[in-house]
Amino acid sequence: MSDRFEKLMNGADGGLALLQVLAENSFDSVLITDASAEGKIIYANEAFEKLTGHDSSSVIGKTPRILQGPGTDDKVIARLSNAMKSGEKFEGKAINYKKDGTPFIMYWRVLPIEVAKKVIAWVAIQREGSVI
Repeated sequence: MSDRFEKLMNGADGGLALLQVLAENSFDSVLITDASAEGKIIYANEAFEKLTGHDSSSVIGKTPRILQGPGTDDKVIARLSNAMKSGEKFEGKAINYKKDGTPFIMYWRVLPIEVAKKVIAWVAIQREGSVI
């Protein structure tokens, strides 16, 4: 990491502004959940809305399970759950469902956000795969 970038990130205003621009302008869906056992959604970007059809304001306080359905592979979800319980990153794909019920393949990475070696939240970066 360059010194200039590190200075930007260490400044509270600069780092926050940079992260906001990245999340709000990403082509990929960005979903952030709290670190509670339920994993409630605290942020969803515009790309999430485009991907799933769910308005970001309507998913705040819900869990990402709203995207799951009959075709979602329970083994993948179990792997995700185990990784999160261990505080580890996860990468996978599964059939998920848009708000209108349309199934799609979603590829995603789930990463812990850590402060002082404690997971305080999770960020999921998601994109659609091939159409089913």
